[in-house]
This record gives sequence, structure tokens and C-alpha cells, in this order.
Amino acid sequence: MKVLAIDSSSIVAGVAILEADRLLYEGYQHLEKNHSVILMPMVEKALNSCQMTPDQMDLFAVSGGPGSFTGLRIGISTVKGLAQAVEKPAAAVPTLDALAYNVTGPEDALVCPIMDARRDQVYTCVYRWEGNRYVPLMPYSALPVGKLTDQLILSQKPIYFVGDGIPVYRDKLSERLGKSARFAPPYLTYQRASVIGWLGMREAAEGKAVPCQSLKPFYLRPSQAEQKRSRQQAGGKETGETP
Repeated sequence: MKVLAIDSSSIVAGVAILEADRLLYEGYQHLEKNHSVILMPMVEKALNSCQMTPDQMDLFAVSGGPGSFTGLRIGISTVKGLAQAVEKPAAAVPTLDALAYNVTGPEDALVCPIMDARRDQVYTCVYRWEGNRYVPLMPYSALPVGKLTDQLILSQKPIYFVGDGIPVYRDKLSERLGKSARFAPPYLTYQRASVIGWLGMREAAEGKAVPCQSLKPFYLRPSQAEQKRSRQQAGGKETGETP
């Protein structure tokens, strides 16, 4: 199976091409969040480097969320366009699941992706390795960092953090969790399209691939525009905050 995978769920943008158990190509950019401009050229470069065309792909995979509202929409729209043009299926992979697979630790450890959601909150989940995969121990959540550490401190296990929340909340996590807190190195901190592709391939093997038209972003809280409408309807004042 050949898979073209895209991740644009955060400030980084990534494109990967996989075939069976081989990673043929991965491009990664962490310069500025301008995905509407850079993503298609990255896809074209990936295909040209592998001397492939979209119709040779068996599956298109994309990060489905949570993440940047704009970034998710751009990634999913791109995959929809590519997949629809060649009439191939797609898979939307949860961003937090993909982040968890960036790191491995002892089997008795926990893995906790943290994506910066601003306002002292993170998009997060907690995973434990069981069999041949990570199993979530809680629902995907948008939590204050303090509430997350309150839950984690009870586990009394090593906790491996991964995600763009590390640079923002590392000190707070270390202060609360002490030596239990472990952190992914910088080259594994952010989302990787290769992991999206690998998990998308696994979803397809399990019969979970879908028609591209059914793809839609997965959000853990309302967008800024929706929050603005709610405040206006409730007669509240604008705060100028962004998610």
C-alpha cells in the first residue's frame, strides 16, 4: 500500500510518502504557519522526489485534530482535493495519537502528548503501551495544565511528554512532577507526517478508511469565531483572546 500523508495541525507542516513498511520520503517545515502557501508545493516536491503521481497512491492520510483550526482545515481540504481527483480513500488520524507514537519508553511508563491550546491550557491525552499499540487512558481533552498535573501526579509512574506544549509548560510540569516528568527531544517534539501515514495505513488495514468527502476536522473546543458569537449572544465583552 502506498500512502501520502499530510500534517498541518500546528505551526509545523509535513508531508510523507510511505509504501508498506518503508518511509520513502518525508518533508518537514517549522518556519512559519503559512500552510495555505507552502503545503501544495511540499506535496508536489514529495511526489516528484519519489517519481510518483497522486493516482499511484492507495490512501491519503491527514491529521484530523485537535490542533490549529485553520491548519486542520487546510490539511483536510488538501487531502480531500487530492483524494477526490483520483477517487481514493482517506483516513483522518487523531493528532494526539500520532504524537504519542513519536516516543517510546519503558512499558510501565505513560506517554502524554501536550499541544499548546493557549490560555494555560493544553490539548492532551494519556497513553499506556499494551500489546503492539498505545491505548488511551482518558478521553481527548482540553485541560488547564494544573488540572492535568493533578491527574498525572497520582499515577506515580514516569511520564513522557511530547508536543509543542513542552517549550511553553516544561518548567511547570517539572516543578509539579519532579523526576517523573520526561521530555521528548526537540527533533521528536512536533507532529510528523510519517507517523500520520503509518497510523492511516493501520486504519485502512482495519477497514476504517473513509470516502474523502466525509473528512472533517475534530475540535476539542469551539473556534474563536464561535466563541465570539456565543459571547455576543450572551451579552459578554470581547477579550481579544485567541484559542
